[in-house]
Amino acid sequence: MLVDEDPEKAYRHAAYARRKASRLSTVREASGIAAYTVGKWQEALADLRAARRMSGRDNFLAVMADCERGLGRPERALEIASDPAAANLDTADRIELRIVAAGARRDMGDTKAALAELQVPELKERRARPYVARLFYAYADVLEELGRTDDAREYFARASSVDREGVTDADERLAVLEGVELVDIDVEDGIVWTDVEEDGGSEEFVEAPRDRRNEAEDRGDQAEGRLESDDRRDDREDDGGRDDSEESPEPEKRPDSEERSEDEARDDRPEEVREDPSEDEVREDDRDRDRD
Repeated sequence: MLVDEDPEKAYRHAAYARRKASRLSTVREASGIAAYTVGKWQEALADLRAARRMSGRDNFLAVMADCERGLGRPERALEIASDPAAANLDTADRIELRIVAAGARRDMGDTKAALAELQVPELKERRARPYVARLFYAYADVLEELGRTDDAREYFARASSVDREGVTDADERLAVLEGVELVDIDVEDGIVWTDVEEDGGSEEFVEAPRDRRNEAEDRGDQAEGRLESDDRRDDREDDGGRDDSEESPEPEKRPDSEERSEDEARDDRPEEVREDPSEDEVREDDRDRDRD
Protein backbone atom coordinates (compact mmCIF):
# COMPACT_ATOMS: atom_id res chain seq x y z
CA MET A 1 0.00 0.00 0.00
CA LEU A 2 1.08 3.56 -0.68
CA VAL A 3 0.69 4.51 2.99
CA ASP A 4 3.38 1.93 3.84
CA GLU A 5 5.72 2.66 0.93
CA ASP A 6 5.52 6.48 0.88
CA PRO A 7 3.54 7.96 3.83
CA GLU A 8 4.08 11.57 2.78
CA LYS A 9 2.76 10.97 -0.70
CA ALA A 10 -0.19 9.00 0.71
CA TYR A 11 -0.98 11.88 3.03
CA ARG A 12 -0.99 14.40 0.15
CA HIS A 13 -3.36 12.19 -1.85
CA ALA A 14 -5.66 11.72 1.18
CA ALA A 15 -5.69 15.44 1.92
CA TYR A 16 -6.70 16.17 -1.67
CA ALA A 17 -9.49 13.56 -1.48
CA ARG A 18 -10.66 15.08 1.82
CA ARG A 19 -11.00 18.51 0.20
CA LYS A 20 -13.05 17.03 -2.63
CA ALA A 21 -15.23 14.56 -0.69
CA SER A 22 -15.13 15.33 3.01
CA ARG A 23 -18.62 13.91 3.61
CA LEU A 24 -17.60 10.34 2.79
CA SER A 25 -16.68 8.26 5.84
CA THR A 26 -14.18 6.19 3.87
CA VAL A 27 -12.37 9.34 2.74
CA ARG A 28 -12.25 10.72 6.29
CA GLU A 29 -10.97 7.40 7.61
CA ALA A 30 -8.26 7.18 4.93
CA SER A 31 -7.32 10.80 5.58
CA GLY A 32 -7.10 10.17 9.31
CA ILE A 33 -4.89 7.08 8.89
CA ALA A 34 -2.60 8.91 6.48
CA ALA A 35 -2.26 11.84 8.89
CA TYR A 36 -1.50 9.41 11.71
CA THR A 37 1.36 7.76 9.77
CA VAL A 38 3.12 11.11 9.32
CA GLY A 39 2.61 12.18 12.94
CA LYS A 40 -0.15 14.77 12.47
CA TRP A 41 -1.98 13.66 15.62
CA GLN A 42 -4.63 16.38 15.91
CA GLU A 43 -5.64 16.19 12.26
CA ALA A 44 -5.77 12.40 12.39
CA LEU A 45 -7.90 12.45 15.55
CA ALA A 46 -10.40 14.87 14.00
CA ASP A 47 -10.78 12.82 10.82
CA LEU A 48 -11.16 9.52 12.69
CA ARG A 49 -13.79 10.95 15.03
CA ALA A 50 -15.72 12.19 12.00
CA ALA A 51 -15.39 8.80 10.30
CA ARG A 52 -16.69 7.09 13.44
CA ARG A 53 -19.76 9.34 13.56
CA MET A 54 -20.48 8.83 9.87
CA SER A 55 -19.95 5.06 9.70
CA GLY A 56 -20.80 3.96 13.23
CA ARG A 57 -17.74 1.71 13.21
CA ASP A 58 -15.28 1.52 16.12
CA ASN A 59 -12.40 -0.39 14.57
CA PHE A 60 -10.02 2.62 14.73
CA LEU A 61 -10.32 3.22 18.49
CA ALA A 62 -6.73 2.10 19.00
CA VAL A 63 -5.45 4.69 16.51
CA MET A 64 -7.52 7.42 18.16
CA ALA A 65 -6.13 6.48 21.58
CA ASP A 66 -2.59 6.51 20.23
CA CYS A 67 -3.18 9.98 18.79
CA GLU A 68 -4.09 11.15 22.31
CA ARG A 69 -0.79 9.73 23.51
CA GLY A 70 1.00 11.57 20.73
CA LEU A 71 -0.63 14.79 21.90
CA GLY A 72 0.67 14.14 25.42
CA ARG A 73 -2.72 13.17 26.87
CA PRO A 74 -2.37 9.57 28.18
CA GLU A 75 -5.43 9.98 30.44
CA ARG A 76 -7.66 10.55 27.44
CA ALA A 77 -6.06 7.56 25.73
CA LEU A 78 -7.13 5.43 28.72
CA GLU A 79 -10.64 6.85 28.47
CA ILE A 80 -10.89 5.70 24.86
CA ALA A 81 -9.45 2.30 25.81
CA SER A 82 -12.20 1.87 28.43
CA ASP A 83 -14.98 2.74 25.99
CA PRO A 84 -17.76 0.11 26.18
CA ALA A 85 -17.60 -0.26 22.41
CA ALA A 86 -14.14 -1.83 22.82
CA ALA A 87 -15.75 -5.05 24.05
CA ASN A 88 -17.27 -5.58 20.57
CA LEU A 89 -14.01 -5.24 18.66
CA ASP A 90 -12.48 -8.20 16.92
CA THR A 91 -9.43 -9.82 18.48
CA ALA A 92 -6.81 -7.94 16.49
CA ASP A 93 -8.31 -4.49 17.17
CA ARG A 94 -8.88 -5.32 20.82
CA ILE A 95 -5.24 -6.40 21.29
CA GLU A 96 -4.04 -3.23 19.60
CA LEU A 97 -6.16 -1.16 21.99
CA ARG A 98 -4.65 -3.02 24.97
CA ILE A 99 -1.13 -2.32 23.68
CA VAL A 100 -1.93 1.40 23.39
CA ALA A 101 -3.41 1.41 26.90
CA ALA A 102 -0.25 -0.21 28.24
CA GLY A 103 1.80 2.50 26.53
CA ALA A 104 -0.36 5.17 28.17
CA ARG A 105 0.26 3.58 31.57
CA ARG A 106 3.99 3.69 30.93
CA ASP A 107 3.71 7.32 29.84
CA MET A 108 2.23 7.98 33.28
CA GLY A 109 5.09 6.09 34.99
CA ASP A 110 3.06 3.06 36.07
CA THR A 111 4.95 0.13 34.56
CA LYS A 112 3.25 -2.53 36.67
CA ALA A 113 -0.17 -1.29 35.56
CA ALA A 114 1.12 -1.45 31.97
CA LEU A 115 2.00 -5.10 32.49
CA ALA A 116 -1.47 -5.75 33.87
CA GLU A 117 -3.06 -4.18 30.76
CA LEU A 118 -1.30 -6.79 28.62
CA GLN A 119 -2.17 -9.84 30.69
CA VAL A 120 -4.88 -11.15 28.39
CA PRO A 121 -5.76 -14.72 27.36
CA GLU A 122 -4.02 -14.21 23.99
CA LEU A 123 -0.64 -14.44 25.78
CA LYS A 124 -1.09 -18.21 25.49
CA GLU A 125 -1.63 -17.99 21.75
CA ARG A 126 0.77 -20.04 19.59
CA ARG A 127 -0.50 -19.26 16.11
CA ALA A 128 1.51 -16.89 13.92
CA ARG A 129 -0.53 -13.70 13.79
CA PRO A 130 0.72 -10.11 13.50
CA TYR A 131 -1.26 -8.99 16.54
CA VAL A 132 0.10 -11.95 18.56
CA ALA A 133 3.68 -10.96 17.68
CA ARG A 134 2.97 -7.38 18.73
CA LEU A 135 1.39 -8.53 22.01
CA PHE A 136 4.37 -10.77 22.89
CA TYR A 137 6.77 -7.98 21.96
CA ALA A 138 4.98 -5.34 24.07
CA TYR A 139 4.77 -7.74 27.01
CA ALA A 140 8.50 -8.57 26.76
CA ASP A 141 9.36 -4.87 26.54
CA VAL A 142 7.52 -4.14 29.79
CA LEU A 143 9.11 -7.17 31.47
CA GLU A 144 12.57 -5.93 30.53
CA GLU A 145 11.77 -2.50 31.96
CA LEU A 146 10.73 -4.18 35.21
CA GLY A 147 14.07 -6.02 35.33
CA ARG A 148 12.62 -9.47 34.64
CA THR A 149 15.22 -10.32 32.02
CA ASP A 150 14.60 -14.07 31.83
CA ASP A 151 10.87 -13.59 31.25
CA ALA A 152 11.58 -10.83 28.74
CA ARG A 153 13.93 -13.16 26.85
CA GLU A 154 11.22 -15.82 26.71
CA TYR A 155 8.59 -13.49 25.26
CA PHE A 156 10.98 -11.86 22.80
CA ALA A 157 11.74 -15.38 21.57
CA ARG A 158 8.01 -16.10 21.27
CA ALA A 159 7.48 -12.86 19.36
CA SER A 160 10.32 -13.78 16.99
CA SER A 161 8.88 -17.24 16.38
CA VAL A 162 5.40 -15.98 15.36
CA ASP A 163 6.48 -12.76 13.60
CA ARG A 164 6.26 -14.01 10.02
CA GLU A 165 5.61 -10.54 8.56
CA GLY A 166 8.41 -8.70 10.37
CA VAL A 167 6.18 -6.29 12.30
CA THR A 168 8.62 -6.19 15.23
CA ASP A 169 12.37 -6.15 15.84
CA ALA A 170 12.15 -9.04 18.29
CA ASP A 171 15.20 -10.72 16.76
CA GLU A 172 17.43 -7.74 17.50
CA ARG A 173 16.06 -7.30 21.03
CA LEU A 174 16.61 -10.97 21.77
CA ALA A 175 20.14 -10.74 20.38
CA VAL A 176 20.95 -7.94 22.83
CA LEU A 177 19.68 -9.98 25.78
CA GLU A 178 21.57 -13.07 24.63
CA GLY A 179 24.81 -11.17 24.09
CA VAL A 180 25.08 -12.12 20.44
CA GLU A 181 24.98 -10.25 17.18
CA LEU A 182 22.55 -11.04 14.38
CA VAL A 183 24.69 -11.30 11.25
CA ASP A 184 22.41 -12.99 8.74
CA ILE A 185 18.76 -13.81 8.23
CA ASP A 186 17.68 -16.63 5.93
CA VAL A 187 13.97 -17.23 5.47
CA GLU A 188 14.44 -20.93 4.65
CA ASP A 189 17.36 -21.90 6.88
CA GLY A 190 16.55 -19.67 9.84
CA ILE A 191 18.66 -17.18 11.75
CA VAL A 192 22.46 -17.22 11.94
CA TRP A 193 24.03 -15.75 15.09
CA THR A 194 27.60 -14.88 16.03
CA ASP A 195 29.07 -13.83 19.37
CA VAL A 196 29.49 -10.08 19.77
CA GLU A 197 32.86 -10.57 21.45
CA GLU A 198 34.18 -12.49 18.45
CA ASP A 199 33.77 -9.84 15.77
CA GLY A 200 36.64 -11.14 13.66
CA GLY A 201 35.58 -14.75 13.82
CA SER A 202 33.07 -14.61 11.02
CA GLU A 203 35.56 -12.92 8.69
CA GLU A 204 38.18 -15.62 9.36
CA PHE A 205 35.53 -18.27 8.80
CA VAL A 206 34.72 -16.77 5.42
CA GLU A 207 38.30 -16.17 4.30
CA ALA A 208 39.69 -19.60 5.24
CA PRO A 209 37.77 -21.60 2.63
CA ARG A 210 38.87 -19.14 -0.04
CA ASP A 211 42.56 -19.67 0.88
CA ARG A 212 42.20 -23.43 0.86
CA ARG A 213 40.47 -23.25 -2.49
CA ASN A 214 43.39 -21.25 -3.98
CA GLU A 215 45.93 -23.73 -2.62
CA ALA A 216 43.95 -26.61 -4.12
CA GLU A 217 43.92 -24.86 -7.50
CA ASP A 218 47.73 -24.37 -7.35
CA ARG A 219 48.26 -28.03 -6.51
CA GLY A 220 45.96 -28.98 -9.38
CA ASP A 221 47.99 -26.83 -11.84
CA GLN A 222 51.26 -28.41 -10.67
CA ALA A 223 49.84 -31.91 -10.98
CA GLU A 224 48.62 -31.17 -14.48
CA GLY A 225 52.10 -29.94 -15.46
CA ARG A 226 53.67 -33.15 -14.15
CA LEU A 227 51.21 -35.25 -16.12
CA GLU A 228 52.04 -33.41 -19.35
CA SER A 229 55.77 -33.92 -18.71
CA ASP A 230 55.25 -37.65 -18.11
CA ASP A 231 53.26 -37.94 -21.33
CA ARG A 232 56.08 -36.35 -23.35
CA ARG A 233 58.63 -38.70 -21.75
CA ASP A 234 56.51 -41.76 -22.57
CA ASP A 235 56.25 -40.65 -26.19
CA ARG A 236 60.04 -40.40 -26.46
CA GLU A 237 60.47 -43.87 -24.97
CA ASP A 238 58.02 -45.32 -27.51
CA ASP A 239 60.10 -43.81 -30.35
CA GLY A 240 63.27 -45.60 -29.17
CA GLY A 241 64.52 -42.97 -26.80
CA ARG A 242 65.42 -40.52 -29.56
CA ASP A 243 63.79 -37.37 -30.68
CA ASP A 244 62.87 -37.00 -34.31
CA SER A 245 65.10 -33.95 -34.53
CA GLU A 246 68.25 -35.99 -33.54
CA GLU A 247 67.88 -38.77 -36.17
CA SER A 248 70.32 -38.53 -39.11
CA PRO A 249 68.60 -38.52 -42.45
CA GLU A 250 69.04 -41.65 -44.62
CA PRO A 251 70.44 -41.20 -48.17
CA GLU A 252 67.80 -40.99 -50.72
CA LYS A 253 67.53 -44.14 -52.78
CA ARG A 254 66.86 -44.01 -56.48
CA PRO A 255 64.31 -46.37 -57.95
CA ASP A 256 65.59 -49.60 -59.54
CA SER A 257 64.05 -48.61 -62.81
CA GLU A 258 66.38 -45.60 -63.06
CA GLU A 259 69.49 -47.76 -62.39
CA ARG A 260 68.45 -50.30 -65.01
CA SER A 261 67.94 -47.58 -67.61
CA GLU A 262 71.48 -46.24 -67.08
CA ASP A 263 73.01 -49.74 -67.50
CA GLU A 264 71.07 -50.36 -70.66
CA ALA A 265 72.21 -47.02 -72.03
CA ARG A 266 75.85 -48.01 -71.50
CA ASP A 267 75.34 -51.32 -73.28
CA ASP A 268 73.65 -49.66 -76.21
CA ARG A 269 76.56 -47.28 -76.87
CA PRO A 270 78.40 -48.38 -80.19
CA GLU A 271 81.99 -49.58 -80.04
CA GLU A 272 84.68 -47.34 -81.59
CA VAL A 273 85.57 -48.43 -85.21
CA ARG A 274 89.28 -48.37 -86.06
CA GLU A 275 90.12 -47.18 -89.60
CA ASP A 276 92.62 -49.09 -91.81
CA PRO A 277 96.16 -47.48 -91.91
CA SER A 278 97.09 -45.61 -95.02
CA GLU A 279 100.05 -46.56 -97.33
CA ASP A 280 102.23 -43.77 -95.99
CA GLU A 281 101.75 -45.04 -92.48
CA VAL A 282 102.72 -48.58 -93.59
CA ARG A 283 105.93 -47.41 -95.24
CA GLU A 284 106.82 -45.34 -92.25
CA ASP A 285 106.42 -48.37 -90.03
CA ASP A 286 108.69 -50.45 -92.32
CA ARG A 287 111.47 -47.89 -92.21
CA ASP A 288 111.33 -47.84 -88.50
CA ARG A 289 111.77 -51.59 -88.31
CA ASP A 290 114.76 -51.51 -90.76
CA ARG A 291 116.55 -49.00 -88.65
CA ASP A 292 116.11 -51.23 -85.69
